[in-house]
Amino acid sequence: MAKPNTILIKLESTADTGFFYVAKKNPKKLTEKLSFRKYDPVARKHVAFKETKLK
Repeated sequence: MAKPNTILIKLESTADTGFFYVAKKNPKKLTEKLSFRKYDPVARKHVAFKETKLK
């Protein structure tokens, strides 16, 4: 059976609340780090989320 191309990554809030999303990424197609503007329910506003390694 083939190994899947996607890996799980953690999108961590830049508002230092500790909140994070988990997303899938294909590292062969997307080589740069992901950055999204998403909702942080702890800060109760939209903030930037940056990619970090999921442990």
